[in-house]
Amino acid sequence: MLKQGLHQKLLQKLSPQQIQLMKLIQLPTMAFEQRIKQEMEENPALESEIIEDEDQFESQSQLEYEDEDHEVINTENINIDEYLSDDEIPDYKLYTNNYSADDEERQTPYAAGTTFSQYLKTQLHSFRFTENEEQIIDFIIGSLDDTGYLRRDLADVVDDLAFTLNIYSDEDEVERLLKIIQSLDPVGVGARDLQECLIIQLQHRNKSKIRDLSIDVLENSFDHFAKKHYNKLLVKHHMEEDDLRDIIAEISKLNPKPGGSYVGTVKMAEQIIPDFTIRLVENEIELFLNSRNAPELHVSHEYSNMLRSYKESSEKSKSQKEAVLFIKQKLDSAKWFIDAIKQRQQTLLVTMNAIVQYQKEYFLTGDERLLRPMILKDIADLIEMDVSTVSRVANSKYVATPYGTKLIKEYFSESMKNSEGDDVSTIEIKNILETVVQNEDKRIPLTDDKLAKILKEKGFPIARRTVAKYRELLDIPVARLRKEI
Repeated sequence: MLKQGLHQKLLQKLSPQQIQLMKLIQLPTMAFEQRIKQEMEENPALESEIIEDEDQFESQSQLEYEDEDHEVINTENINIDEYLSDDEIPDYKLYTNNYSADDEERQTPYAAGTTFSQYLKTQLHSFRFTENEEQIIDFIIGSLDDTGYLRRDLADVVDDLAFTLNIYSDEDEVERLLKIIQSLDPVGVGARDLQECLIIQLQHRNKSKIRDLSIDVLENSFDHFAKKHYNKLLVKHHMEEDDLRDIIAEISKLNPKPGGSYVGTVKMAEQIIPDFTIRLVENEIELFLNSRNAPELHVSHEYSNMLRSYKESSEKSKSQKEAVLFIKQKLDSAKWFIDAIKQRQQTLLVTMNAIVQYQKEYFLTGDERLLRPMILKDIADLIEMDVSTVSRVANSKYVATPYGTKLIKEYFSESMKNSEGDDVSTIEIKNILETVVQNEDKRIPLTDDKLAKILKEKGFPIARRTVAKYRELLDIPVARLRKEI
Protein backbone atom coordinates (compact mmCIF):
# COMPACT_ATOMS: atom_id res chain seq x y z
CA MET A 1 0.00 0.00 0.00
CA LEU A 2 1.37 3.41 -1.00
CA LYS A 3 1.23 6.34 1.37
CA GLN A 4 2.83 9.72 1.70
CA GLY A 5 4.92 10.91 4.63
CA LEU A 6 7.44 13.53 5.71
CA HIS A 7 10.97 12.65 6.72
CA GLN A 8 13.84 14.75 8.00
CA LYS A 9 17.47 13.93 7.34
CA LEU A 10 20.78 15.75 7.30
CA LEU A 11 22.85 15.83 4.12
CA GLN A 12 26.30 17.29 3.61
CA LYS A 13 26.62 18.76 0.14
CA LEU A 14 29.17 20.98 -1.51
CA SER A 15 28.06 24.33 -2.80
CA PRO A 16 28.70 25.17 -6.47
CA GLN A 17 31.49 27.52 -5.33
CA GLN A 18 33.25 24.76 -3.39
CA ILE A 19 33.05 22.39 -6.36
CA GLN A 20 34.41 25.18 -8.58
CA LEU A 21 37.34 25.69 -6.20
CA MET A 22 38.20 21.98 -6.08
CA LYS A 23 38.23 21.84 -9.88
CA LEU A 24 40.47 24.91 -10.08
CA ILE A 25 42.95 23.48 -7.56
CA GLN A 26 43.53 20.33 -9.59
CA LEU A 27 44.35 22.25 -12.81
CA PRO A 28 48.01 22.68 -13.83
CA THR A 29 49.17 26.10 -15.03
CA MET A 30 48.31 25.80 -18.72
CA ALA A 31 44.87 24.30 -18.11
CA PHE A 32 44.25 26.98 -15.45
CA GLU A 33 45.01 29.73 -17.97
CA GLN A 34 42.60 28.18 -20.45
CA ARG A 35 39.94 27.96 -17.76
CA ILE A 36 40.32 31.67 -16.98
CA LYS A 37 40.11 32.52 -20.66
CA GLN A 38 36.95 30.43 -20.99
CA GLU A 39 35.36 32.12 -17.96
CA MET A 40 36.14 35.60 -19.28
CA GLU A 41 34.60 34.72 -22.64
CA GLU A 42 31.43 33.47 -20.95
CA ASN A 43 31.14 36.23 -18.32
CA PRO A 44 31.40 39.84 -19.54
CA ALA A 45 31.35 41.06 -15.92
CA LEU A 46 34.85 39.64 -15.42
CA GLU A 47 37.79 41.78 -16.51
CA SER A 48 41.55 41.39 -16.38
CA GLU A 49 42.93 44.93 -16.61
CA ILE A 50 45.71 45.65 -14.16
CA ILE A 51 44.64 47.90 -11.30
CA GLU A 52 47.23 50.28 -9.88
CA ASP A 53 45.71 50.51 -6.41
CA GLU A 54 44.12 47.16 -5.59
CA ASP A 55 43.06 48.18 -2.07
CA GLN A 56 41.31 51.24 -3.43
CA PHE A 57 39.44 49.18 -6.00
CA GLU A 58 38.34 46.58 -3.47
CA SER A 59 36.89 49.24 -1.17
CA GLN A 60 35.24 50.97 -4.11
CA SER A 61 33.73 47.79 -5.53
CA GLN A 62 32.46 46.89 -2.09
CA LEU A 63 30.47 50.14 -2.05
CA GLU A 64 29.27 49.68 -5.60
CA TYR A 65 28.13 46.08 -5.28
CA GLU A 66 27.43 44.16 -2.12
CA ASP A 67 25.75 40.79 -1.79
CA GLU A 68 24.66 39.73 1.66
CA ASP A 69 24.39 36.14 0.49
CA HIS A 70 27.96 36.07 -0.85
CA GLU A 71 29.60 32.90 0.40
CA VAL A 72 33.23 32.43 1.33
CA ILE A 73 34.39 29.04 0.20
CA ASN A 74 35.45 26.79 3.06
CA THR A 75 38.14 24.35 1.93
CA GLU A 76 38.68 22.60 5.24
CA ASN A 77 37.72 18.96 5.59
CA ILE A 78 36.33 18.69 2.07
CA ASN A 79 36.46 15.32 0.37
CA ILE A 80 35.32 16.13 -3.14
CA ASP A 81 35.29 12.46 -4.18
CA GLU A 82 32.22 11.84 -2.02
CA TYR A 83 30.19 14.38 -3.92
CA LEU A 84 31.33 14.33 -7.51
CA SER A 85 29.99 11.69 -9.88
CA ASP A 86 32.26 8.72 -10.55
CA ASP A 87 31.95 9.21 -14.29
CA GLU A 88 33.10 12.83 -14.14
CA ILE A 89 36.69 12.88 -15.37
CA PRO A 90 38.74 15.81 -14.00
CA ASP A 91 40.16 18.02 -16.73
CA TYR A 92 43.74 17.57 -15.56
CA LYS A 93 43.55 13.82 -16.30
CA LEU A 94 43.00 14.61 -19.97
CA TYR A 95 46.37 16.35 -20.25
CA THR A 96 49.55 14.36 -20.74
CA ASN A 97 51.75 17.39 -20.42
CA ASN A 98 51.78 21.20 -20.26
CA TYR A 99 52.40 22.84 -23.61
CA SER A 100 53.30 26.50 -23.75
CA ALA A 101 55.90 29.08 -24.59
CA ASP A 102 57.67 31.06 -21.88
CA ASP A 103 55.96 33.06 -19.15
CA GLU A 104 55.93 36.26 -21.16
CA GLU A 105 54.21 34.71 -24.17
CA ARG A 106 50.56 34.28 -23.29
CA GLN A 107 49.35 33.15 -26.73
CA THR A 108 50.50 29.71 -27.86
CA PRO A 109 50.93 29.56 -31.65
CA TYR A 110 49.40 26.69 -33.55
CA ALA A 111 51.54 24.76 -36.00
CA ALA A 112 50.25 22.55 -38.77
CA GLY A 113 52.28 19.76 -40.35
CA THR A 114 51.93 16.70 -42.54
CA THR A 115 50.31 13.74 -40.81
CA PHE A 116 51.84 10.28 -40.84
CA SER A 117 49.13 9.00 -43.20
CA GLN A 118 49.64 11.92 -45.60
CA TYR A 119 53.39 11.33 -45.54
CA LEU A 120 52.88 7.71 -46.63
CA LYS A 121 50.36 8.58 -49.33
CA THR A 122 52.65 11.17 -50.94
CA GLN A 123 55.20 8.40 -51.54
CA LEU A 124 52.68 6.44 -53.59
CA HIS A 125 52.42 9.04 -56.39
CA SER A 126 55.02 7.17 -58.47
CA PHE A 127 52.85 4.00 -58.48
CA ARG A 128 49.96 3.28 -60.79
CA PHE A 129 46.85 1.82 -59.20
CA THR A 130 43.31 1.12 -60.24
CA GLU A 131 40.53 2.98 -58.44
CA ASN A 132 39.81 -0.07 -56.25
CA GLU A 133 43.51 -0.52 -55.42
CA GLU A 134 43.79 3.13 -54.36
CA GLN A 135 40.83 2.73 -52.01
CA ILE A 136 42.26 -0.48 -50.53
CA ILE A 137 45.67 1.14 -49.95
CA ASP A 138 44.05 4.22 -48.37
CA PHE A 139 42.06 1.90 -46.10
CA ILE A 140 45.18 -0.05 -45.06
CA ILE A 141 47.13 3.14 -44.33
CA GLY A 142 44.20 4.44 -42.30
CA SER A 143 44.26 1.20 -40.29
CA LEU A 144 47.91 1.62 -39.19
CA ASP A 145 48.46 2.61 -35.57
CA ASP A 146 50.74 5.40 -34.36
CA THR A 147 53.76 3.08 -34.29
CA GLY A 148 53.23 2.09 -37.94
CA TYR A 149 51.88 -1.44 -37.37
CA LEU A 150 48.83 -3.07 -38.96
CA ARG A 151 47.29 -4.71 -35.89
CA ARG A 152 44.49 -6.46 -37.78
CA ASP A 153 44.15 -9.76 -39.60
CA LEU A 154 43.96 -9.52 -43.38
CA ALA A 155 40.67 -11.41 -43.28
CA ASP A 156 39.18 -8.65 -41.13
CA VAL A 157 40.46 -6.02 -43.55
CA VAL A 158 38.81 -7.88 -46.45
CA ASP A 159 35.50 -8.02 -44.58
CA ASP A 160 35.61 -4.33 -43.69
CA LEU A 161 36.35 -3.38 -47.28
CA ALA A 162 33.25 -5.27 -48.38
CA PHE A 163 30.93 -3.91 -45.72
CA THR A 164 32.12 -0.30 -45.48
CA LEU A 165 33.38 0.52 -48.98
CA ASN A 166 31.52 -2.12 -51.02
CA ILE A 167 34.87 -3.32 -52.40
CA TYR A 168 35.24 -7.05 -52.88
CA SER A 169 38.79 -8.31 -52.62
CA ASP A 170 40.72 -11.23 -51.14
CA GLU A 171 43.61 -11.71 -48.74
CA ASP A 172 46.15 -12.25 -51.54
CA GLU A 173 45.37 -8.86 -53.12
CA VAL A 174 45.40 -7.07 -49.77
CA GLU A 175 48.75 -8.67 -48.88
CA ARG A 176 50.20 -7.68 -52.29
CA LEU A 177 49.22 -4.04 -51.69
CA LEU A 178 50.46 -4.25 -48.09
CA LYS A 179 53.91 -5.28 -49.41
CA ILE A 180 53.97 -2.03 -51.41
CA ILE A 181 53.23 -0.05 -48.25
CA GLN A 182 56.02 -1.96 -46.47
CA SER A 183 58.47 -0.66 -49.10
CA LEU A 184 57.79 2.95 -48.07
CA ASP A 185 59.68 5.15 -45.65
CA PRO A 186 60.08 4.77 -42.68
CA VAL A 187 61.35 1.24 -43.26
CA GLY A 188 59.31 -1.33 -41.35
CA VAL A 189 55.99 0.48 -41.66
CA GLY A 190 53.00 -1.77 -42.35
CA ALA A 191 54.40 -4.74 -40.42
CA ARG A 192 51.90 -6.94 -38.59
CA ASP A 193 54.14 -7.75 -35.64
CA LEU A 194 57.61 -7.01 -34.27
CA GLN A 195 59.19 -10.03 -35.96
CA GLU A 196 58.03 -8.91 -39.42
CA CYS A 197 59.02 -5.30 -38.70
CA LEU A 198 62.61 -6.22 -37.86
CA ILE A 199 62.94 -8.59 -40.82
CA ILE A 200 61.68 -5.90 -43.24
CA GLN A 201 64.31 -3.48 -41.96
CA LEU A 202 67.08 -6.05 -42.30
CA GLN A 203 66.00 -6.86 -45.86
CA HIS A 204 66.53 -3.19 -46.76
CA ARG A 205 70.13 -3.28 -45.51
CA ASN A 206 73.12 -4.11 -47.68
CA LYS A 207 73.70 -7.84 -48.08
CA SER A 208 76.27 -9.25 -45.67
CA LYS A 209 76.97 -12.37 -43.62
CA ILE A 210 75.68 -10.84 -40.38
CA ARG A 211 72.57 -9.47 -42.09
CA ASP A 212 71.69 -12.90 -43.52
CA LEU A 213 72.38 -14.60 -40.17
CA SER A 214 70.21 -12.01 -38.40
CA ILE A 215 67.30 -12.66 -40.78
CA ASP A 216 67.73 -16.41 -40.30
CA VAL A 217 67.63 -16.03 -36.49
CA LEU A 218 64.53 -13.81 -36.56
CA GLU A 219 62.69 -16.07 -39.01
CA ASN A 220 63.44 -19.38 -37.34
CA SER A 221 64.27 -18.61 -33.69
CA PHE A 222 62.49 -15.38 -32.82
CA ASP A 223 61.19 -16.67 -29.46
CA HIS A 224 64.67 -17.83 -28.40
CA PHE A 225 66.12 -14.45 -29.39
CA ALA A 226 63.39 -12.45 -27.63
CA LYS A 227 63.84 -14.47 -24.44
CA LYS A 228 67.64 -14.27 -24.70
CA HIS A 229 68.16 -18.03 -24.80
CA TYR A 230 71.61 -17.51 -26.28
CA ASN A 231 72.93 -21.02 -25.64
CA LYS A 232 70.04 -22.50 -27.62
CA LEU A 233 70.72 -20.07 -30.49
CA LEU A 234 74.40 -21.07 -30.60
CA VAL A 235 73.53 -24.76 -30.81
CA LYS A 236 70.61 -24.45 -33.24
CA HIS A 237 72.37 -22.18 -35.76
CA HIS A 238 75.89 -23.63 -35.34
CA MET A 239 77.49 -20.24 -34.78
CA GLU A 240 80.27 -18.78 -32.69
CA GLU A 241 79.75 -16.36 -29.80
CA ASP A 242 81.34 -13.55 -31.82
CA ASP A 243 78.77 -14.04 -34.60
CA LEU A 244 75.91 -14.02 -32.09
CA ARG A 245 77.32 -10.87 -30.50
CA ASP A 246 77.38 -9.19 -33.95
CA ILE A 247 73.82 -10.36 -34.65
CA ILE A 248 72.58 -8.85 -31.37
CA ALA A 249 74.34 -5.58 -32.20
CA GLU A 250 72.86 -5.57 -35.72
CA ILE A 251 69.30 -6.16 -34.54
CA SER A 252 69.69 -3.68 -31.68
CA LYS A 253 70.19 -0.91 -34.25
CA LEU A 254 66.73 -1.51 -35.74
CA ASN A 255 63.66 0.55 -34.88
CA PRO A 256 60.86 -1.48 -33.25
CA LYS A 257 58.40 1.43 -33.73
CA PRO A 258 58.96 2.85 -37.23
CA GLY A 259 55.90 5.12 -37.02
CA GLY A 260 57.30 6.76 -33.93
CA SER A 261 60.38 7.93 -35.84
CA TYR A 262 58.29 10.04 -38.22
CA VAL A 263 58.54 13.80 -37.75
CA GLY A 264 56.25 16.11 -39.71
CA THR A 265 57.18 19.33 -41.48
CA VAL A 266 57.00 21.18 -38.16
CA LYS A 267 58.50 19.87 -34.96
CA MET A 268 56.35 20.78 -31.98
CA ALA A 269 58.24 21.97 -28.93
CA GLU A 270 57.08 20.48 -25.66
CA GLN A 271 57.93 21.85 -22.27
CA ILE A 272 56.61 21.57 -18.76
CA ILE A 273 55.43 24.77 -17.12
CA PRO A 274 56.33 24.54 -13.41
CA ASP A 275 53.64 25.74 -11.01
CA PHE A 276 56.21 26.53 -8.30
CA THR A 277 59.84 27.63 -8.21
CA ILE A 278 62.26 26.94 -5.38
CA ARG A 279 65.45 28.96 -4.99
CA LEU A 280 68.26 28.79 -2.44
CA VAL A 281 69.36 32.19 -1.16
CA GLU A 282 72.07 32.20 1.52
CA ASN A 283 71.16 28.64 2.52
CA GLU A 284 67.51 29.59 2.90
CA ILE A 285 64.67 28.18 0.82
CA GLU A 286 62.47 30.63 -1.09
CA LEU A 287 59.21 29.36 -2.60
CA PHE A 288 57.45 31.18 -5.44
CA LEU A 289 54.12 30.51 -7.12
CA ASN A 290 54.20 30.87 -10.89
CA SER A 291 52.84 34.36 -11.68
CA ARG A 292 50.55 32.81 -14.28
CA ASN A 293 48.64 31.26 -11.39
CA ALA A 294 47.89 34.73 -9.97
CA PRO A 295 46.02 36.68 -12.66
CA GLU A 296 44.78 40.25 -12.11
CA LEU A 297 41.00 39.85 -12.31
CA HIS A 298 38.27 42.17 -11.07
CA VAL A 299 34.56 42.83 -11.44
CA SER A 300 33.60 45.07 -14.35
CA HIS A 301 33.09 48.75 -13.38
CA GLU A 302 30.54 49.08 -16.16
CA TYR A 303 28.36 46.26 -14.83
CA SER A 304 28.65 47.54 -11.25
CA ASN A 305 27.59 51.03 -12.39
CA MET A 306 24.63 49.58 -14.29
CA LEU A 307 23.45 47.84 -11.14
CA ARG A 308 23.92 50.99 -9.05
CA SER A 309 22.02 53.08 -11.61
CA TYR A 310 19.11 50.68 -11.41
CA LYS A 311 19.03 50.93 -7.61
CA GLU A 312 19.05 54.73 -7.76
CA SER A 313 16.41 55.06 -10.51
CA SER A 314 12.87 55.93 -9.41
CA GLU A 315 11.09 54.19 -12.30
CA LYS A 316 11.84 50.52 -12.85
CA SER A 317 10.32 48.84 -15.90
CA LYS A 318 9.91 45.11 -16.45
CA SER A 319 12.71 45.05 -19.03
CA GLN A 320 15.01 46.83 -16.56
CA LYS A 321 14.22 44.22 -13.91
CA GLU A 322 15.04 41.40 -16.33
CA ALA A 323 18.28 43.13 -17.31
CA VAL A 324 19.33 43.68 -13.71
CA LEU A 325 18.70 40.01 -12.89
CA PHE A 326 21.10 39.08 -15.68
CA ILE A 327 23.66 41.64 -14.47
CA LYS A 328 23.44 40.44 -10.87
CA GLN A 329 23.89 36.83 -11.96
CA LYS A 330 27.06 37.72 -13.90
CA LEU A 331 28.40 39.84 -11.04
CA ASP A 332 27.81 37.00 -8.57
CA SER A 333 29.58 34.57 -10.88
CA ALA A 334 32.52 36.96 -11.36
CA LYS A 335 32.98 37.53 -7.62
CA TRP A 336 32.73 33.80 -6.90
CA PHE A 337 35.33 33.07 -9.56
CA ILE A 338 37.74 35.72 -8.25
CA ASP A 339 37.37 34.41 -4.68
CA ALA A 340 37.95 30.85 -5.87
CA ILE A 341 41.17 31.90 -7.64
CA LYS A 342 42.45 33.67 -4.53
CA GLN A 343 41.72 30.64 -2.38
CA ARG A 344 43.33 28.42 -5.01
CA GLN A 345 46.53 30.48 -4.77
CA GLN A 346 46.45 30.28 -0.98
CA THR A 347 45.82 26.52 -0.98
CA LEU A 348 48.67 25.86 -3.43
CA LEU A 349 51.14 27.95 -1.45
CA VAL A 350 50.15 26.52 1.93
CA THR A 351 50.37 22.94 0.63
CA MET A 352 53.69 23.37 -1.18
CA ASN A 353 55.22 25.28 1.72
CA ALA A 354 54.33 22.39 4.05
CA ILE A 355 55.97 19.92 1.64
CA VAL A 356 59.12 22.08 1.44
CA GLN A 357 59.39 22.33 5.23
CA TYR A 358 58.78 18.59 5.61
CA GLN A 359 61.55 17.81 3.12
CA LYS A 360 63.77 20.77 4.03
CA GLU A 361 67.00 18.76 4.24
CA TYR A 362 66.49 17.44 0.73
CA PHE A 363 65.68 20.83 -0.82
CA LEU A 364 68.76 22.35 0.83
CA THR A 365 71.12 19.68 -0.51
CA GLY A 366 69.43 17.84 -3.38
CA ASP A 367 70.54 14.54 -1.82
CA GLU A 368 67.67 12.06 -2.39
CA ARG A 369 68.95 9.96 0.50
CA LEU A 370 67.67 12.73 2.77
CA LEU A 371 64.09 12.45 1.49
CA ARG A 372 61.89 11.63 4.46
CA PRO A 373 59.07 9.09 4.13
CA MET A 374 56.01 11.22 3.42
CA ILE A 375 52.41 10.35 2.62
CA LEU A 376 49.47 12.60 1.73
CA LYS A 377 48.05 12.42 5.25
CA ASP A 378 51.27 13.83 6.72
CA ILE A 379 50.83 17.06 4.77
CA ALA A 380 47.05 17.10 5.18
CA ASP A 381 47.48 17.01 8.96
CA LEU A 382 50.03 19.83 8.88
CA ILE A 383 47.83 22.22 6.88
CA GLU A 384 44.56 20.95 8.40
CA MET A 385 42.98 20.16 5.05
CA ASP A 386 41.53 17.01 3.54
CA VAL A 387 43.79 14.41 1.94
CA SER A 388 41.93 14.82 -1.36
CA THR A 389 42.98 18.49 -1.54
CA VAL A 390 46.65 17.58 -1.06
CA SER A 391 46.27 14.85 -3.65
CA ARG A 392 44.97 17.34 -6.22
CA VAL A 393 47.96 19.59 -5.68
CA ALA A 394 50.53 16.77 -5.72
CA ASN A 395 49.22 14.81 -8.71
CA SER A 396 49.04 17.63 -11.24
CA LYS A 397 51.64 20.25 -10.27
CA TYR A 398 55.34 20.62 -11.05
CA VAL A 399 58.04 22.40 -9.06
CA ALA A 400 61.26 23.83 -10.49
CA THR A 401 64.16 23.27 -8.09
CA PRO A 402 67.93 23.76 -8.38
CA TYR A 403 68.05 19.99 -8.96
CA GLY A 404 65.55 19.84 -11.81
CA THR A 405 61.81 20.13 -12.44
CA LYS A 406 59.76 17.35 -10.88
CA LEU A 407 56.17 16.32 -10.36
CA ILE A 408 55.34 17.04 -6.73
CA LYS A 409 53.93 13.56 -6.12
CA GLU A 410 57.42 12.14 -6.70
CA TYR A 411 58.40 13.46 -3.27
CA PHE A 412 55.81 11.25 -1.59
CA SER A 413 56.81 7.75 -0.57
CA GLU A 414 56.11 5.06 1.98
CA SER A 415 58.51 4.33 4.84
CA MET A 416 60.43 1.19 5.69
CA LYS A 417 62.61 0.20 8.64
CA ASN A 418 66.29 -0.39 7.98
CA SER A 419 68.47 -2.78 9.97
CA GLU A 420 69.09 -0.09 12.59
CA GLY A 421 65.38 0.50 13.13
CA ASP A 422 65.29 3.91 11.44
CA ASP A 423 62.55 4.91 9.01
CA VAL A 424 63.86 5.29 5.46
CA SER A 425 62.07 6.34 2.30
CA THR A 426 61.33 3.72 -0.34
CA ILE A 427 62.77 6.22 -2.84
CA GLU A 428 66.21 5.67 -1.32
CA ILE A 429 65.81 1.88 -1.59
CA LYS A 430 64.78 2.18 -5.26
CA ASN A 431 67.82 4.34 -6.02
CA ILE A 432 70.14 1.77 -4.41
CA LEU A 433 68.42 -1.06 -6.31
CA GLU A 434 68.84 0.81 -9.60
CA THR A 435 72.53 1.43 -8.90
CA VAL A 436 73.14 -2.25 -8.06
CA VAL A 437 71.51 -3.37 -11.32
CA GLN A 438 73.50 -0.84 -13.37
CA ASN A 439 76.78 -2.13 -11.93
CA GLU A 440 76.01 -5.87 -12.22
CA ASP A 441 77.82 -8.25 -14.55
CA LYS A 442 75.50 -8.36 -17.56
CA ARG A 443 76.78 -11.80 -18.53
CA ILE A 444 75.43 -13.12 -15.22
CA PRO A 445 72.70 -10.64 -14.15
CA LEU A 446 71.46 -10.72 -10.57
CA THR A 447 68.21 -12.51 -9.79
CA ASP A 448 65.63 -11.01 -7.44
CA ASP A 449 66.84 -13.33 -4.66
CA LYS A 450 70.41 -12.09 -5.05
CA LEU A 451 69.25 -8.47 -5.21
CA ALA A 452 67.30 -8.97 -1.97
CA LYS A 453 70.44 -10.43 -0.34
CA ILE A 454 72.58 -7.47 -1.46
CA LEU A 455 70.02 -4.96 -0.16
CA LYS A 456 69.93 -6.82 3.15
CA GLU A 457 73.71 -6.53 3.39
CA LYS A 458 73.35 -2.78 2.82
CA GLY A 459 70.95 -2.53 5.75
CA PHE A 460 67.58 -2.91 3.99
CA PRO A 461 66.00 -6.25 4.92
CA ILE A 462 63.26 -6.55 2.29
CA ALA A 463 61.69 -9.65 0.76
CA ARG A 464 62.30 -10.92 -2.77
CA ARG A 465 58.67 -10.14 -3.64
CA THR A 466 59.23 -6.50 -2.63
CA VAL A 467 62.40 -6.36 -4.73
CA ALA A 468 60.41 -7.60 -7.73
CA LYS A 469 57.78 -4.91 -7.09
CA TYR A 470 60.36 -2.11 -6.96
CA ARG A 471 62.16 -3.51 -10.02
CA GLU A 472 58.94 -3.39 -12.03
CA LEU A 473 58.25 0.18 -10.86
CA LEU A 474 61.71 1.13 -12.14
CA ASP A 475 61.03 -0.59 -15.51
CA ILE A 476 63.93 -2.99 -14.95
CA PRO A 477 63.35 -6.34 -16.70
CA VAL A 478 63.95 -9.71 -15.06
CA ALA A 479 67.50 -11.09 -14.88
CA ARG A 480 67.06 -13.29 -17.96
CA LEU A 481 66.15 -10.32 -20.13
CA ARG A 482 69.08 -8.24 -18.82
CA LYS A 483 71.59 -10.84 -19.93
CA GLU A 484 74.20 -9.81 -22.47
CA ILE A 485 76.75 -11.92 -24.27
